[in-house]
Amino acid sequence: MTVRFLHTSDWHLGQFFYNHSRQYEHEQFLAWLLLQIQEKQPNALLIAGDIFDVINPASSAQKQLYQFLADAHEIAPHMQTLMIAGNHDSGYRIEQVEPLLEKYHAKSVGVIHKNSEGQIDLDRLLIPIYDPQRHIIAWCLSLPFLRPAEITGFNEQTHNSQNAIAYLHQQLIAEARKRKTADQALILMSHAHMQGGETSDSERPIIVGNEEALSTTLFEDILDYVALGHLHKPQKVAQAHIRYSGSPIPLSFSEIHYKHQIVDVKIDPSKTDESRFEFESIYIPRSIQLHKIKGELSVVFAQLHALPSGEIDNIDHREYVDIEYHTDVPPPPNLRQQFEEALPKDRYRLVRISRQYLSAEKNGDTPSTIHLEPPTPEKLFQQLWEKNGYASDDAVFKDFLNLLQEAEKSLENEPEA
Repeated sequence: MTVRFLHTSDWHLGQFFYNHSRQYEHEQFLAWLLLQIQEKQPNALLIAGDIFDVINPASSAQKQLYQFLADAHEIAPHMQTLMIAGNHDSGYRIEQVEPLLEKYHAKSVGVIHKNSEGQIDLDRLLIPIYDPQRHIIAWCLSLPFLRPAEITGFNEQTHNSQNAIAYLHQQLIAEARKRKTADQALILMSHAHMQGGETSDSERPIIVGNEEALSTTLFEDILDYVALGHLHKPQKVAQAHIRYSGSPIPLSFSEIHYKHQIVDVKIDPSKTDESRFEFESIYIPRSIQLHKIKGELSVVFAQLHALPSGEIDNIDHREYVDIEYHTDVPPPPNLRQQFEEALPKDRYRLVRISRQYLSAEKNGDTPSTIHLEPPTPEKLFQQLWEKNGYASDDAVFKDFLNLLQEAEKSLENEPEA
């Protein structure tokens, strides 16, 4: 029996892009995704983490998710929606609404639980996928973002996060072997940074202390497909059946040229060669364009004047512009106003301006760039550390990331205002 599912990830619902809401872009993506579901009627939709952008998402972002689940269930009542928590999500939050999810044939795995004997609760991580007649046609091994505090200390083999991750994969795959039959597929869904994966600047570091990214050797040959989340660029890792679907919209200007997509996957477990896989990348239309303008001021102004014109009434639908101008003299005080006036009227949002000194380029030095957007906590810590004259120290940075994760986890338990 062939199993068909759609692989997507890294929605980041509720994201603000330089203080601008992405709600319209997410609405457009979700409406498009519903059309794909209606047409293809898959057995399952896999969402491989980072459903939300922050651990305490706004009510509007949560409403987007739950309205989507309701709409998807209405047009494909036999389809299951399986979700895991990413490093941006609160695993406890997405598990708290299980009764609601069950109504829409959906299930979420947010954290690793222990059973009554203090061992990993594998039953919660092994989710059956059914055909319309309720026969099991596949098993989804569902691994959310693995925080060290949740997976270490089970036994003598799990004293550090790397060993614990390997042990967890081994135990989960071994249990799946016991349950699967010859006509059932095995799918692993995980939110992780794999070795060889190409990153972008919008992805928050998830490997504590800069430890090495995970190896694909964790994935045994018995697995028919590995549905990954975290890296925003769609890509294969080592083998054709190990894939990141990527994010549905560009989450930074470094992602302008990404071919955002979902992956339509068909697996026929009765076949033993590569013909058992069938993959199709379905490209997602971009609802709002991003423009990266860079060069000396004369070049920048020429490019701004050359941008397409035509007013867009709703400011939330206007296109984004990022300017990086190169100069060897201090900028005039009204430069932003000049940039704004050079842009075609009522079509664009100038969200970032950065300056790069030409003198550094001419002398062969590393270019000095000033960015005007607020830094992430990780970048701010590194800047302050270096500013005080301290040498790079992986152990200190690991301690900082541990504290940051503890702070984020404590926020999960705070009551909403």
